[in-house]
Formats: sequence, structure tokens, C-alpha cells
Amino acid sequence: MKKEKLFLIDGNSYCYRAFYAIKELRNSKGKPTNAVYGFILMLKKLLEKEKPAYLAVAFDLKGPTFRHKQFEDYKAHRKPMPDDLVSQMGLIKETISGYNIPIFEKQGFEADDILATIAKKISQQGIDVYIVTGDKDMLQIVDKNIKVYSAHKDDLIYDNEMVRERFSGLGPENITDFIALAGDSTDNIPGVRGIGEKTAIELIKEFGSLDNIYKNLDKIKSEPRRKMLSEQEDSARISKELAMVDLNVPIEIDIADMRVKDPDSEKLLVIFKELEFKNFARDIASCNSDVHKEARYKTITGLGDFKNFILELKGKSEFVLDTETTSEQPMEAKLVGISFCWKEGEAYYVALRSRPDAQGIDMETAIKELKPILEDENIKKIGQNIKYDKLVLLNYGIEVKGIAYDTMIASYLLNPSRMSHGLDDIAFEYLDHKMTSIDELLGAGKKRVTMDMVDIEKVSMYSCGDSDVTLRLKNVFEKEIFKKELETLFENIELPLVDVLSDMEKNGIKIDIDFLKEASSEMEIELSQLIKDIYQIAGEEFNINSPKQLSRILFEKLGLPIVKKTKTGASTDVEVLEKLSPLHPLPKELLRYRELSKLKSTYVDALPELINKKTGRLHTSFNQAVTATGRLSSSNPNLQNIPIKTEEGRKIRKAFIGEKGNFIMSADYSQIELRILAHLSKDPELIAAFEKDRDVHNHTASLIFGVDEKEVTPEMRANAKTVNFGIIYGISAFGLSKSLGIDPGSAQQFIDSYFERYPAVRVYMEDKIEEARSVGYVTTLFNRRRYIPEIKTGGMREQQQAERVAINTPVQGSAADLIKIAMINIHRVMKKKNLKSLMTLQVHDELVFEVPMDELDKMKKLVKEEMEGAVKLLVPIKVSVKYGKNWLEMEE
Repeated sequence: MKKEKLFLIDGNSYCYRAFYAIKELRNSKGKPTNAVYGFILMLKKLLEKEKPAYLAVAFDLKGPTFRHKQFEDYKAHRKPMPDDLVSQMGLIKETISGYNIPIFEKQGFEADDILATIAKKISQQGIDVYIVTGDKDMLQIVDKNIKVYSAHKDDLIYDNEMVRERFSGLGPENITDFIALAGDSTDNIPGVRGIGEKTAIELIKEFGSLDNIYKNLDKIKSEPRRKMLSEQEDSARISKELAMVDLNVPIEIDIADMRVKDPDSEKLLVIFKELEFKNFARDIASCNSDVHKEARYKTITGLGDFKNFILELKGKSEFVLDTETTSEQPMEAKLVGISFCWKEGEAYYVALRSRPDAQGIDMETAIKELKPILEDENIKKIGQNIKYDKLVLLNYGIEVKGIAYDTMIASYLLNPSRMSHGLDDIAFEYLDHKMTSIDELLGAGKKRVTMDMVDIEKVSMYSCGDSDVTLRLKNVFEKEIFKKELETLFENIELPLVDVLSDMEKNGIKIDIDFLKEASSEMEIELSQLIKDIYQIAGEEFNINSPKQLSRILFEKLGLPIVKKTKTGASTDVEVLEKLSPLHPLPKELLRYRELSKLKSTYVDALPELINKKTGRLHTSFNQAVTATGRLSSSNPNLQNIPIKTEEGRKIRKAFIGEKGNFIMSADYSQIELRILAHLSKDPELIAAFEKDRDVHNHTASLIFGVDEKEVTPEMRANAKTVNFGIIYGISAFGLSKSLGIDPGSAQQFIDSYFERYPAVRVYMEDKIEEARSVGYVTTLFNRRRYIPEIKTGGMREQQQAERVAINTPVQGSAADLIKIAMINIHRVMKKKNLKSLMTLQVHDELVFEVPMDELDKMKKLVKEEMEGAVKLLVPIKVSVKYGKNWLEMEE
């Protein structure tokens, strides 16, 4: 019969390991959560892997133990526990209690003593005991029933044999003698200075024990060794006492209390939600929340039911819609069905005949009946990421109008810093409802199927649940949006933008495949030559893409200095290679190789593969609910990250072209963030510079260098430009010194000089930091909020970063809002005038259009007017409009 197992965890050891394993993790309130998260991960892994019958955790308590009385310097060298870990200890203990695992603590004793006491007692009851710790002094109690489960070495288990292997033949009974001689730096146990591990093992093997060593000092041949031992006998004796664990800690031990039980799900759910551990929370949550308790969901597959449903739908003033399709990419997706909901707890799923053998309503019939309702502007449409549904339906000739609510966007405005605004996550947070995940419905990995292959009733329940939950969330969010005065931003900017972005995604952009093929061939030739050059400089062939092999070449073979280290060894990242470039030719060649290979793989070779086979164009996705500042991002592919600082990066823009006879037109805001800074700070000098249409970087250079504008050199202007934009991001003297390649003292002089000339900018920055500290957030010109809890709760580094965020967000966020307003206005006028031109891309402060030749003058005028007139600032807004045959080669 297999023996049951008890696992005893050294709580402090586990906490430290968790804290340092996960460097930085906080919830949206700024509370550090990394140690709690790591502790739970390790605990869950232990429970799943080892399946113990019994489990307990022991902790040290603050205050001296009996060892401190024996040796004043015991553990004296240890740094105090980091504040961010201290703040999590209570939460870790609450979590352990939530798992119904007993915690043992005793004043005056260490966790080691408690664990040893429990282990010795329970092992006598025929139970195998495993002590989970990183402390080697626990190896002294290893026997046939007690093992040490190393917390630091991939769950290595120390039994008698493993201890002897680790200590070259010494057994558990020798461990305290070994520490008495070699000491233990972890606990500041001195041992005998001059005696290392190897010598300690030799002495114990020769004489058997510490006592025998001292009885036979005269037999030790080495005089220095004999002298060390003789002079430090007291230290050796004290060290042995310090290393010995107490097996008689006065605590009550009952094995029944340690039996592994089901966790207290309700208690853990409260903790996990507070800490925003959504995956842990979902693991323990029940699917049976109030949402589905009395839900009435109906599947419509027959024509009679469908006609009755259409009659009812026509009479509704608003409803939720949710499409079910075969792909997450709307341009590739085939429609499988649509669910509708206008009352909480009731929803309808219209199954569509997506395949000849499928049940459901004929696609043509369904589209004919649904089109007039979905295109009726007077009937309000609600959705979760409704842009996706709109795009899918556009592929079927339906242009959804009357979009009145998007719960994803509402969630984003309420908490822009949260990682996900997906329906599963926000339903769980706001409704305590665990949704059926898409993986549960479709399967995962090789077993995954498309939606049209899933049983109709399952799809119906899933889709109706989505629509029902979306309506419930809308009813919750409406009150919150109103309470936080976000309705204008929501209704006038974010919702109208859905129509704009869906059209842009539908439009796509044309790519010159032949140009990219040619560029790929040229890059391949250069990369091949670079590889040869790198091998020649290095003096051998190696895997250039292997950090380990590259590290050996740079730091061992070439002897270059190690700039910084990672967990796996010396870093070879871009920053390191840039610092090493002046010292040796190899780093420079490596930088060129990396730059070229990344451009080739990410853009030159990848873009042609992403072209839609039906449209022959590239269709990116614009993400409205991702960045904390309000900026849009793009994905599949990300067209906002095409590098423009290098010649090859800029060259990629040449591949973006128009259809035959069309031009690419680009409209770019000029220094928009500096203009917004002038408006927000009301600095007279900065305002005057823009009002007089001065070169603001030249003007700043003349002020901080104390020269006439005519005397400003290109280098002065470049430095002033770095200062101007650095100030917006709250740059420090250290940061500026790195950017300009000067010492921090000179950089600080630049910053001081800047604020002397633009004093209102400093006042603005100080006000924003104070505002963030006071209310916990900052706002843009259009009341977009960004919460910055770290400004009050973080450590020094986090607070400094939070201050930079407080300074920058109102500027960058207002610029993001401004271009969104311009996009909405331009889109509206283009529709009204039935222009053939297409808005295709948005890259931060730039809009890109595809324009027929006969609309070029009209579009230049329209875009410039709408972008410059989107918002009235205290300074003029300027826009530069260029056009050309591609996105690179353009003229005004």
C-alpha cells in the first residue's frame, strides 16, 4: 500500500522566491502583487504535480529567536525584507487560509524549527514527509521517512543518497558538523574562517565528527589548518549550535488539521478579484451565476419562426447583436449566425445555413430581411467590440447603422490601464459571471474546429449568453460613464470612431509585391555578406542568433567588458551592442545584421503573405481599447511600428501604393504635442513662438544657449529638439544625458535653462503631478482619464515613472483625441460628398489616404481644413499635406 505524503512548506523561503521570480506586477490600484501571484503559481504546481494528502506552511515571526541570544550577529547581515514584499505577506497568508491550508508560527522560533518538529512527529505515524525549502540546514533531519524538496533547484528531492552525493559522502547526520566548519553565509553562521566546503568534507571524512576533530587536532598535518581550527574552536561550536534545528517546538500538531481540503472558493474569489488575478479567479468560479439562472434563449432555424422574429425585431428601439463566425479576422470570416437581445435574460439566435448540409435560415433570405433593420439609423445597435460585427456584415452587403453602445469601449474608458476588455474578463469583473470560453466551445490546438462545425444548440447558448451579458454590462456601464463624466468622450468621439475605423479596415491598402520581392533579394545578399564578415571578425563560425554563443564570442574570446547581466548570463541586447561598438568592429556589424534581419522577416517577407486573396489588399486592425493614453494601435500587421529612422526602414514605406491612377496622400500634424503643451501650460513664450510661426526647436535653442536665432547651429537645434520632446515625457537629467551623449550635470543645466525660459511649463508639470496625487488620475482636454495609482503606492522608481506619466498623458492623450475628432469629421464629409478617396491608415499624428487624381486638390483642402480646425487651441494647429505614387516619395 502506497504511503500518504505530507508536504511542509517553508513560507518565508517560498515568498522570497516568488517575489524575485516575478519582477514587477501590480493591480490597477498600484498594489504590488508579484509575490502573491508567484506563491499561488508554485502552490498550484505543487498540488497538481505531487498531489499531497497533507499540507502545511510555516513562517518566521518578526523578533529575535533563541539563536540571536546565542550569537548576536546571527542573520545580522541580511537586508530587511523589501517593502513591496512586506505589504504582500498578509495577503499571502490570507490566500493560504483560503486554500484551507494550516499556517504554523511560534514566537522565538524559526520556520525551520517548526517544520523539523512537525516532520519528526508525523514521520513516526507512517507518513512520508517532504520539507519544501531552500535551506541546506534542513538536510540534517533527512531519514528514510523525511526528505527535503528543494525549492530552488527544479523540485530536486534530497533523500539519504542524494545528500551523500551532494556532500561527497557526508550524510544527514554530518550536516551540522559541516556547517560548523564551513559556515553558512545565508544565515551569517561564521564557521571557521579559512575552512571551505572541500576542507570541511575532508576533515569530517577523516575524523568522523566535529568533536573528534578537536580531540585529534594534533593529528592534523597542516599547521595553518590546525592553527585555524584551534583559534576558532568557540566559533565552530557556536556555529554547530546555530545550525541545529529544534525538534521540540511547543506547538499543537494534529495530522487531521493538515489534510488537503477543497479551497474556500468564495474567500479566494474575493482575494483574486481584488488582486486582479483573472485566470485564478476564473479557475475557481462557478459558471452558475445569476445571469443564466432564469435565462430564456431561443434558437431560430425554421422560416416561420424567423419571420415572426423579424416582425418583433422591427418593433424594437434598441437591441444587442453578436455575430458568430468562422474566424477572428473579420475580413476572412464567414457568418454562421447572429444573436439578438433586448431584455435581460432573453435572447434569440438566428442560425444561418453557412454550409449546404447545415441547419438554419438560408443566407440570402436572412440578409434580405435583416438588412433594412440593421441599416436603420433610428434603431440603436449595442455590441461588444461592435466594429468586428460591423465589418463581418459589411462583407455581406449590410452596413450597420445606429451604433449606440459598445461595452468594450465603455470598459476601456472606465479603466484604460486594465490588460483586457474582452467580454469574458469584464463579465467576470462587473457581473461575477464566468462565461463559456471560446476554447471550451471550439476546442484547442489540433482539436480546434471552426464555429460552423459546432452543434447549433451549443453555439446558440454561447451566442445568446454573449448578447445577454452585453446588455447587462451596458446597463451597468451607463451609470458609471455618467458618474465619471465620460459620456461626451464616449458618445462624440469613441462611438463615432467605430464607423471610421471599420471603413478603414475594410478599405485596406495596396502593397507593391514586386518591390518587396526585390527588396528581400537585396537584403538577403547583404545579410549573407554580413554573416561572412561577422565570422571573419570573430575568427570562427557560430550561431549569430544564439545569445549564449554570441556572449562567449564577445566576452570570453574577444574580452569585451560585460555591460549588464540577465538571469541567463551577460546581456547581448541592442543597448549593450551600441555601448560596445566604439571598442570593437564586431558589435557594429551585429547591430546591422539584427536591424536588417528584423526588417526582412517582420515586414519585407511578411507583408505579402498577409494580403487578402479576395481584395488583393492589406487589411490591418485598428485597436481602440488597448493603449492607456487613448492612442490607437494596429495589429495583424502592426503598421504603426514601421521604422523611419533608417534608410531601409523608410524604404518599406515605398511598398505602400495606390491603385492605378491613384495617389497616396499623407497629412501630418506639425509638433502637435508641443502645441498642446503650450495650450495646457499657457506659457506666454511658448505660445508666442507658435503664434509667430517660429521654428520652435530653433527658438528653444536660442533661449537655452543664449544666442540669436540666426546663430543657432544644427547641433544646438538637435539638442533643443531633444529637450523639447523630452520635457513632454518628464525626462530626467540622467535620461537627457543618455539621449544627448553628455554628462548629467550638463543635461540638468539644459533642463534648468529650459524652465527659466518657459516657467509656466514647470508650473503645469508640478500641477499635473499634484493632481494625480490628489485624485489618483489625470485627464486630457476631452476628459479622458488615466488612473495612476503608483504615484501614491509605488516605490521610488515607480513613483518617478508615475510622475512622468502624469505629465505626458494629458499631452499625448489630447493629441490622440484631436486626431480622432479630425478622422470623424473628415470621414463624415467624405461620405456626404460621395468621394471615391479612401482613408487607409492612421499612424499617431499622421493620416494616410488613397486619392484618385481628380479628387487630389479637393482632398488636400478638405483634410487640411478638418485637421487644423478639429479643436480650437490657444495656438494655431498646422498640418503638412503631401502626396505621391507611394508612401515614401511624396511632395507638398
